[in-house]
Order: sequence, then C-alpha cells, then structure tokens
Amino acid sequence: MSGNDYVKFMTEQVVTYIDLPAEERKKRRAEQKKPPATYSSRWLGILPFALKTIWKKAQ
Repeated sequence: MSGNDYVKFMTEQVVTYIDLPAEERKKRRAEQKKPPATYSSRWLGILPFALKTIWKKAQ
C-alpha cells in the first residue's frame, strides 16, 4: 500500500466517523470499553483445530 493510498483510506475513515450521530459514537466507545471475552471462550475455537491437526499428523 503506497503512502497516498494510506492517506486516502484514513481520510475516508475519519469522515465516516465524523458523519455518525453522537449517540452512535458513544455506543461504539462503550462497546470498546467492555472487558474482553473470557479465556476459555476465546481459545475454545482453536482447540478442535489443534486436535484435528495432531490427529492428522499421527496417521
């Protein structure tokens, strides 16, 4: 990505953020402040994949 493309992308992101209503911006900020998912639920998705990979290597 060239520098010009990056500036264009960032400008588009800023403009779309500014065009949002104030309530929507506050709601997004509140969602970002929520605590992250628990450890078990965050890693549960990788466990079946890891077991499948180990199973294939063993065969």
